[in-house]
Amino acid sequence: MSHHIVEVHELEHTYPDGTAAVRGISFRIHHGEAVAVVGANGAGKSTLLLHLNGYLTPQSGTVRIGDFPLTKETVKDIRRAVGMIFQDPDDQLFMPSVYEDVAFGPLNLGLPPEEVEQRVQQALQRTGVEHLRERPPYKLSGGEKRAVAIATVLAMSPDILVMDEPTSNLDPLSRRTLIELLAGFHHTKIIATHDLDMVIDLCERTIVIHEGTIMADGPTTDIFNDDLLLKKSHLERPLRMQACPFCSRR
Repeated sequence: MSHHIVEVHELEHTYPDGTAAVRGISFRIHHGEAVAVVGANGAGKSTLLLHLNGYLTPQSGTVRIGDFPLTKETVKDIRRAVGMIFQDPDDQLFMPSVYEDVAFGPLNLGLPPEEVEQRVQQALQRTGVEHLRERPPYKLSGGEKRAVAIATVLAMSPDILVMDEPTSNLDPLSRRTLIELLAGFHHTKIIATHDLDMVIDLCERTIVIHEGTIMADGPTTDIFNDDLLLKKSHLERPLRMQACPFCSRR
């Protein structure tokens, strides 16, 4: 199914202050893959993700989502296929109630009211926040906001989920609930994150970015077992792959 494919070729992006955030990045992600994008702060992860939903358009190189090359003319079609979940849920929640936030996207697609209601109900059920339907988003906890932000995207029925630090600022229970939710989304997932233990749970493939370029792209377990690569990329093994410091003292 070509509409699930994400292809980036020689992508470059430089900010007005001269910062080269993305420098010649290329990769191809196929239908159903779950791919992590990891790297230190400032590596270029967020800039890369903003190109996958058309919030940024290529200065040089190309981005293709299925049959559509990313251009100003195709951005509406691409945003229907790609659901973007930002690092800060407050960037996505702006309506007076949870229901109105989740309904906003389907309404803007021009869907009939009964289909909008069905999509909202299903999205709230999948994210476990039906009981928050009439609540104002500003009264929600961090985990609740994250779940509602995901519901706003699921209501659009995307083929591809793109997520920027989805577990940031979540307590352990909310984090585990989110991981279980994402594991149930069987289309393409692209996740930029510092949460490498979550990567082990969700992503069979990992792309390592360092200073705007790809350092490695391969099976997650191979990436996380390469200590030299991790050191060069300013990363460490996930906690569950590190030796227990207390056991080593015995």
